Amino acid sequence: MGYNIAHISPLTLPSPPRERERVRASLTADDMLKFKDLQKAAEDFRYLLNRGYPRKATLELVGNRYGLTSDERHLLHRGIFSNSDSRSRRKKKISTERIRDKDLAIDGHNVLITVQAGLSGRPLILGDDGFVRDISGLSGNFKKTEITEKALHLIIRFLKKWRPRKTLFLFDAPISMSGELAQEVRNQLKRANLPGDAMAVKVPEKILIGFPGVIATSDTAIIDQSRKVLDLAGDVLKKKSKLEFLIRLKRKGGPVGKR
Repeated sequence: MGYNIAHISPLTLPSPPRERERVRASLTADDMLKFKDLQKAAEDFRYLLNRGYPRKATLELVGNRYGLTSDERHLLHRGIFSNSDSRSRRKKKISTERIRDKDLAIDGHNVLITVQAGLSGRPLILGDDGFVRDISGLSGNFKKTEITEKALHLIIRFLKKWRPRKTLFLFDAPISMSGELAQEVRNQLKRANLPGDAMAVKVPEKILIGFPGVIATSDTAIIDQSRKVLDLAGDVLKKKSKLEFLIRLKRKGGPVGKR
């Protein structure tokens, strides 16, 4: 089915990694059946998208048919796409080494929240398009924690290794404490001797879309309007082996393209 067994109840998993074995041991037959329904729902959703059905209405149709919760529908929304959309985005996705000596613009909250989710043991999904995404929907309620500091440290260390020419972090100003977060990033860039800047802006998408260099994001709207995209959060977490709770909803016949 393509899932780690720990993902059968993905949205109610406890965050501390030390509890993983207890979760596995507590799975029931009902969990297994629900898990199979989710896989079938993903297949139906993908099938209809491939035939041109509108995304929102199709998700509602499939969700109602399988009795999916709002969280399970959100999971499908974040991870399941038509074959054409998946191929298009995979063609834009670049490997880490290609950011060296290139200008890089980072979708700040998008990347930071995903890395923080991985470090916290919260479930992530590997989308059909090859991008790792957070499925907790916390962006609007984002709050800085000790794990935020660790996530930011890992991102900066990753950038220090691969040395983009200049890095621009863009945070959503409407989200609380974005200005302070941008200041902290500026300080860390300076300490790491990395050329770059960080800003809190009202609509980061206006700068990210059309940026002449590489974009780091998993936001589909931005990916679809960009030329070169880095799955920065996925690459950081993969390097730290923090993808234990990565959900994969495999398609029949295998994936479109490669991860």
